[in-house]
Formats: sequence, C-alpha cells, structure tokens
Amino acid sequence: MPAACCMRPDRAGMLASVFKAFAEPHRIRIINLLANAAEPVCVCDFMPQLGLSQGTVSFHLKKLLAIGLLDREERGTWAYYSLKPRGVDQLVQSFGMVFDAQEAEA
Repeated sequence: MPAACCMRPDRAGMLASVFKAFAEPHRIRIINLLANAAEPVCVCDFMPQLGLSQGTVSFHLKKLLAIGLLDREERGTWAYYSLKPRGVDQLVQSFGMVFDAQEAEA
C-alpha cells in the first residue's frame, strides 16, 4: 500500500526554506558559535572565526534571520546576533514534522 502524503504544500515549502538555509556549512558554524555564546555576537566577531568578509557573514546571517532563527540588535555601527529561543523551538518542531504525519497535518 503506497504511503499517503499528509503534509500540506505550504508547510513543505516552509520546511524546504529552512533546509535550504542549513545547506551551507558556514551557516551551521554560525549557529554553533551562537549556541555556545554567552551573549549576542557582533558581526565583527564572526569574521575571524569563519575567515569571511563582513559582507559574506552578513549575507549568511540574513538567511538565518529570514527563517526566524536569530534575533538582531543594532549597537552603533555593528549588528549583534543571538539565537531566538522561540526560533530554535520552532526549528525542532519543523524537523519533527517531516517524520510525524499527525503533526504535519495539524
């Protein structure tokens, strides 16, 4: 018996956006750095850690911000980023939706 598709197209599109954002190793490293930081991290602090220019770091942070995973705070000329607790919770739920048919239909 073939498996029934139970995930709505809009939800599948949202999950695809999340997976696409994670499909870049620098973004995974950014998430790891933020997860281990005691306080928000300046864009300028990512640059030496990742070996990337400010523009490239900002590009990656913008992608993670767009999926709701980060909080951004302006301090003078620099932006500081932290993981958004609610964003992390939603991320965990999103991964669960892929495997849990009942959750995906809710």
